[in-house]
Amino acid sequence: MQPSFDWDLLQSFLAIARAGTLTEAARRMGADHSTLSRRLAALERALETKLFDRGSSGYALTPDGLALLRHAETIESTMLSIQSDVGTARTEASGVVRIGAPDGFGTAILSPAIGRLQRDHPNLEIQLVALPRNFSTSRREADIAIGLSSPDRGRLHVRRLTDYELGVYAAAAQAPRWAGLAEPQDLARAPFVSYIDDLIFAPELDYLPAIAKGIRPRLTSSNLLAQKEAAAAGAGLCVLPCFLADDDPRLTRIMPRRVALTRTFYMVVHSDTRDLARVRLTADFIAEEVRRQAGRFLPAGPAPCGVAAAERTA
Repeated sequence: MQPSFDWDLLQSFLAIARAGTLTEAARRMGADHSTLSRRLAALERALETKLFDRGSSGYALTPDGLALLRHAETIESTMLSIQSDVGTARTEASGVVRIGAPDGFGTAILSPAIGRLQRDHPNLEIQLVALPRNFSTSRREADIAIGLSSPDRGRLHVRRLTDYELGVYAAAAQAPRWAGLAEPQDLARAPFVSYIDDLIFAPELDYLPAIAKGIRPRLTSSNLLAQKEAAAAGAGLCVLPCFLADDDPRLTRIMPRRVALTRTFYMVVHSDTRDLARVRLTADFIAEEVRRQAGRFLPAGPAPCGVAAAERTA
């Protein structure tokens, strides 16, 4: 008799396929590395085939692995639909919700607020992944993803959260140093702190060409919070979101009436999970928190778009 396999084995397979390495898959699932390895071995024995090629760079799907991936994702969607339509998952906010957000938004906006949600819903477990990267809800990297652009394909529910303003900031203690800067083009003469070019994870973060021609940063970092700290310590000027910089007395804004950029935050939830109570409640909480803090995002502009949404199917 051919060995049987269950949903747990398929979940482990999906995690490895999406993460690309056993270690990262185990971390995302909150499982032990050896447990995940045993599950994969059991699944390969049950199917009598090799699902991954193991290499120095990670796990790559074999042709049979690719075929299983399509079926496993279909089963996953069905399981999530069952959770959404039947039983307590539709009505009770309990379980784990992973939020993927850019480091600035996750740290300055979500971190101070998310505890209120858990106090009201003690059975809800929030995992806040605040990193300078994009998150895919289709690959289940997050249940809720905050991004700088609206995805153009996939079975996704997209909500435009808010526009936000950015300006050029410098160390307040060095304000006299920048008194001679009168025009945006003058900024090309100043030292800047900015992103590492080849680690910019979204084109919306390529700020400097929009500020002035010829700006070449002297200090670069992939992390927005590191940039902010360097600017506050006097390393140079830095383009920062107003919601992150305006409340910091160590920083002062340079030419606020002359130099300003606008970008947009979007919230993305996969259509398979959007009706789960824990996901729906968390997404609504984030949208309400953005509305509550509207003045931080656009200090002198209109309120954010709280309810605009669009759903698309590939």
